[in-house]
Amino acid sequence: MAPPSGPVRATEADGAAGTRIRVARKEAGLTQQGLSAAVGVSRQTIIAMETGDYAPSVYLAIKISRALGVTVESLWDA
Repeated sequence: MAPPSGPVRATEADGAAGTRIRVARKEAGLTQQGLSAAVGVSRQTIIAMETGDYAPSVYLAIKISRALGVTVESLWDA
């Protein structure tokens, strides 16, 4: 069975990952709008990730970590 295409809702709210994203974004000196522009998604997508309501694709997770200057594992380490 092929994986779903497009955005995926997180099965459970992941507040810890959301907090790590928010902290890394602020440390990088980016607003939600700035990060969304850097990675090519809407500001609402960034908000959903920071609240733990949205699980990004691997591709988007890599783009976010690069834009923030951190590793993917530091943001989404389970």
